[in-house]
Amino acid sequence: MGILLLVIVVLVILIVVGLLGFRVQPEPFEAYVAPPPTPATGKLPETLPPLVRRYLEEAIGPDVPMIHSAVISGRVTVRLFGLVMPARFRITHLAGQSYHHIIQVTWFRRPIMKVDELYHHNRARMALPSGVVENEPKIDAAANLGLWGESVWLPAIYATDPRLRWEPVDDHTLVMEVPFGEERDRFTVTFDPESGLLRRMEALRWKDARDAAKTRWVMDVHGWRRFHGIAVPTPTSLTWGDDRHPWSVWTVEDICYNADVAALFAAPARQK
Repeated sequence: MGILLLVIVVLVILIVVGLLGFRVQPEPFEAYVAPPPTPATGKLPETLPPLVRRYLEEAIGPDVPMIHSAVISGRVTVRLFGLVMPARFRITHLAGQSYHHIIQVTWFRRPIMKVDELYHHNRARMALPSGVVENEPKIDAAANLGLWGESVWLPAIYATDPRLRWEPVDDHTLVMEVPFGEERDRFTVTFDPESGLLRRMEALRWKDARDAAKTRWVMDVHGWRRFHGIAVPTPTSLTWGDDRHPWSVWTVEDICYNADVAALFAAPARQK
């Protein structure tokens, strides 16, 4: 009986210590340093819907910087296997074209799982702890929605990309159509009636390559912070419509705009 009790105590201690490791926040990635560019600016297009125009006036002002790339860094909590785990991320965008994600889940600040995801030329490749996912049309489509959802961190693109289409729904809601190769996809975008800032984006998105139907995917905004004079949403949460809780909450801590990131996307298919 004494040995059994000892074993139980040891197991409890190990479980508690293991869970405590996921309560320690990771060290952030080092700030991305690049020569500060002097971006060209233009005016908000007169053709923008009033809701979008008000949002962008609040977020960036009347002069629109031409943003070609963004390197976004911060920390995120993800819910995996029923556990909430801390992670750090670095997301690189070629505005409206491509992205690269590095996400590291940590335990006592030590990386224990890594996601390396590339979306380029309308194709996605995800290097996950369970293996590599690529050549999956549903994942490609899901990644394209991710590209445009993450563009809230470089919001000037909503004024400067002529491929976007807007359709009014009501006094506080629009549908935003985004390109996907020769096809198009749709977000429903809701704006806060008091501040004019974006409050929610949602879309029907493929959750898994094996799914028979898309799932509602929701990004909620919980705060705002300015980087280089541009207000971006942070933190934001992502929730699947068939789940009661967000699967991730993202906090942006550093953004570098218009760095030269072309080499990252010019490389051949990644083999990480």
